[in-house]
Amino acid sequence: MQQDHIRNFCIIAHIDHGKSTLADRLLELTGTVDKRDMKAQLLDRMDLEREKGITIKLAPVRMFYKTSIGNEQLAKNNELAINNDQLNHNRQSSKANSLPFAKSQLPIEYELNLIDTPGHVDFSYEVSRSLEACEGALLIVDASQGIQAQTLANVYLAIAADLAIIPVLNKIDLPAANVEKVSAEIVSLLGCKPDDILHISAKTGQGVPAILDRIVRDIPAPLSSKLPETRALIFDSYYDDYRGVILYIRVFDGSVSKNSQIKMMATGATGIALEVGTLQPDMTAGQSLQAGEIGYIVTNLKSTREAKVGDTVTLTSSPASQALPGYRDVRPFVYAGFFPESNEYYLELKEAIEKLSLSDSALQFEPENSPVLGFGVRIGFLGLLHMDIIRERLEREYDLALVVTNPSTDYQVRLLNGSELDIKSASALPDPATIVEIREPWIRGEIVVPKDYVGPVIQLISSKRGLQNNLSYMEDRALVSFSAPLANLLTDFYDQLKSITSGYGSFNYELDDYRAEDLVRLDFYVAGEIVGALSIMVHRSEADRIGRETVGKLKEVIPRQNFQVSLQAAIGGRFIAREDISAFRKDVTTGLYGGDVSRKKKVLAKQAKGKKRMKRFGKVDIPAEAFTVMLKRD
Repeated sequence: MQQDHIRNFCIIAHIDHGKSTLADRLLELTGTVDKRDMKAQLLDRMDLEREKGITIKLAPVRMFYKTSIGNEQLAKNNELAINNDQLNHNRQSSKANSLPFAKSQLPIEYELNLIDTPGHVDFSYEVSRSLEACEGALLIVDASQGIQAQTLANVYLAIAADLAIIPVLNKIDLPAANVEKVSAEIVSLLGCKPDDILHISAKTGQGVPAILDRIVRDIPAPLSSKLPETRALIFDSYYDDYRGVILYIRVFDGSVSKNSQIKMMATGATGIALEVGTLQPDMTAGQSLQAGEIGYIVTNLKSTREAKVGDTVTLTSSPASQALPGYRDVRPFVYAGFFPESNEYYLELKEAIEKLSLSDSALQFEPENSPVLGFGVRIGFLGLLHMDIIRERLEREYDLALVVTNPSTDYQVRLLNGSELDIKSASALPDPATIVEIREPWIRGEIVVPKDYVGPVIQLISSKRGLQNNLSYMEDRALVSFSAPLANLLTDFYDQLKSITSGYGSFNYELDDYRAEDLVRLDFYVAGEIVGALSIMVHRSEADRIGRETVGKLKEVIPRQNFQVSLQAAIGGRFIAREDISAFRKDVTTGLYGGDVSRKKKVLAKQAKGKKRMKRFGKVDIPAEAFTVMLKRD
């Protein structure tokens, strides 16, 4: 396919604004998928994606569309390519004999390469790499919800990638749709004209054909490169149990052919392109991928850690001197301990996580041991949604019963001897006497809410030790920019935001930097024994409140025993909160009828003596719910 006839674009939007539904309609209109094979969310291959209604893994697909819309632009390009004498000759001759204008009489087939991107903030790096693989983007906005936080984040990424943005107003058929108001928001955001916004209903197909014509007309074709070296961008990769690592790439320079020797410029890994081809939407093998095209490569690599998202693929025979810009290592900043309910399943858990890590290069893990929970694995995630997805996959695909500890972030610790540690759990904190400072990660966040909820949102940010940076308005919506410690937002911040804004608030964030704070380790004792899996890092000013709240929640979760159980929160050797779980009481005097009161006292004293002995030697069975007590709402 000629580069002039190629259009590479992606769909960006907030969660649940209709990306996958629109992709379904485009596949139907272009005849890429037969109607009998069509189903909702066709590009979402995972069961979790269908159940949650969100896109977790991006999906590329190639479509072909015939139209004469773009021929006027082609004609202009041809005119510029012809010298002045030939141009004058063409203008004097009839249009039928003129190359630029003769082409415009007939429809031309265009190759449309679509990338359906995830909408959640956890996968923003994958989205940014997908945008780099395209020349244009469809910005989808829900006509009933308007612009949300993730909409803004994706627009910023698209502008940074210098993409042609086509605004699309979706769900105009809903009774709650407010087309005029949301159109004004889009105009204010993009600076476009109201006529530039396409009004569609992806569910019914209303207005969708106009999108294809706009893609051909407004999104530029890939620029032709004169470089002889091959350079291709990896915008996604995954591991197949039978075929090895499969790369989704966009070729910028040169070409990649079947059986070529390839090299990853960032990791240095080398391999063989066992198969190359395109997705339509199933894999369709070909001989090569040329500059400007999007497709896949089946490699003989054994792990996605050798071919990470954002890396540059080149040929070992003529390697490129400079990699494509923008690559960075994806670094997790949410950590949680995963333990099997029974230690006999530890090896199965470890093998399952190793298999998942083959297809998810962002997944980092290390062994962990807890006196209470036994052997387990501490895993790093991109965010809470990423953690939830991995947990559900482990439970479903590998049939594991798991105990998951409270999520935390990592901390940078500087010691008196000048060395620095990066700890991923509070239990790994060294002796406080050897610590100079502890730095915790802070984020830059944006919250989009109706202006009536600005006051409660700012109060919520302040309660999380956050700092409001800016406040701006778009029509009747407010954009609140702020900074806050990541650890305070991990548990129930999003739930609280939805609660105080009646469900209208949306939240987006990115990691900012690490800041030194007055942090302490808060330990919890159950029946006089410290439970390391419950230890957390908190700011000293919040320690008393969090300690009281947590032991109160533990009291609700841990079942009563035959002896009294004390629950305590402590900072070092100082206890700051306590709750007691009263013992079960059996009435041992029921068999006594009359007689001296000393008989009754004797039986009760014997019971008390037995309970003291039980308290000394008894063990408290801590349920799995206790280790996620920080996620429990009041």
